[in-house]
Parts: sequence; C-alpha cells; structure tokens
Amino acid sequence: MPRVLHIDDDPELGDLLQQYLQGEGFEAHYCSDPLKGLELIGQLPFDLLILDVMMPEQNGLDTLKALRQTHRLPVLMLTAKGDDIDRIVGLELGADDYVAKPCLPREIVARIRAILRRTSGAAGNEAVSTLPNATLQLGGLVLQADKRKATMNSVMLELTSAEFNILEVLMRNAGQMVSKSILCEQGLGRPLTRYDRAIDVHLSSLRSKLGLNASTDTKADGRAPKPSGLQLHTIRGQGVQLSES
Repeated sequence: MPRVLHIDDDPELGDLLQQYLQGEGFEAHYCSDPLKGLELIGQLPFDLLILDVMMPEQNGLDTLKALRQTHRLPVLMLTAKGDDIDRIVGLELGADDYVAKPCLPREIVARIRAILRRTSGAAGNEAVSTLPNATLQLGGLVLQADKRKATMNSVMLELTSAEFNILEVLMRNAGQMVSKSILCEQGLGRPLTRYDRAIDVHLSSLRSKLGLNASTDTKADGRAPKPSGLQLHTIRGQGVQLSES
C-alpha cells in the first residue's frame, strides 16, 4: 500500500484528501506544519509527498528546498491557479509535477498514480521502457532503466523521477525528434495541456545536469565545466532531439 504524506495548512482539505486517498487504497498521512512534516519524512518511508505552496510559517518552496538536501522523495506540488512562477520555481527545485488549486481529489489521485508508476520499478516504467532492463548509452551518458540510475562520464546524476523518464525517452529515440506531447505523456504520465511549462523546465534542468550549457556556464572558480559531448536541440513546433555532437 503506497504511503503518502500531505503537508498543507488547510485542515479541511487535509481531512478531505486523507479520507479520499484512504478510499483509493493509499496509506494517507496529513500534517499542517511543514517542519513537523519533514521530521515525519525522516521517520517513515513515504512513497510520495503532496506539498502546498502557500503556507504561513514556512512556504512549500522553502520546504521543498530543505527536503531535497536529504531526500529524493517524489513531490506533487499544490499551487494557486494561474501562479506560473510558483510552478516553475517548484519544478526547478525538484518537484515532479503540480496541480493548480482548486482541484478535485480525483485529479490529485490520478497525478499521484502517474508519478508512482514511473518511480516504482520496471512495472511502472512500461510506458517509457520497452526493454525495462536495458542499459542505454550515448557518448559518456549511461542510463540503467531497471536501477533508475544515470551517469555522465562515470559521475552519478542526481535526477528527479520526471527528469529520469524524460531523459530515457530521449535516449531511446536518440537522434530523432520527440514531440513535447510524447515527453509529457511518457515522462510525466499525463497529456500535455495548453500553457504547460513543466516539460520546458525539466529540459532546462537536464541541460544543466548533463553539462549541455558548458559553452556559456562557468564554475565558481572561473573554469568552464567539461563538455558533455552531447547536444539537446529544441525546435519550435517539432520537438526535442538528444544526439552526440
């Protein structure tokens, strides 16, 4: 039974969602205090965190930042409707997906299941992996689909579940254009919607982690990072392509 924690300062929503999740077969926990929620995550092995952005004592973005220092737990953010800045910042900090309030519990459950499908081993990777146990390689980039690990020049990459799945889709289609709708469906487990920036933010993060910004970025000591030998092209109206340079 998947164990889910919901951190939100709205007790009415917390109680409603807890009951709904339990009825859908989840072990649901609710906490109104972000700091106590982080403590709870250190005590119990949760499968996913639902995290509200707007909270008075410590907002969800600061809570997510603190969480990512020690845990790679999948996170579904709850954001104010139309607040694109919070969504983008949340994704940049390592959130896997987001739902805009007000929202139906049924939509939250659908997003949770989509995230868990892609983080729970081979069975959850079927939408992405035609060969779940395959090891993919492109230049110095190596991805182990069964172990959900990726390395660049033998250095482990710290990827979120969404970033891993998007990268896997791109590697399985190396040298070919992949539409953003396919990346969203197979990487995030949901259809691409209008004005949805999630894929763009995840791609930007991947570029940074793969060293694809080597020509313009510099390290703190002033040295340029080692080029990855890969290229990630985005062509408007066509899609995204990962290839060797």
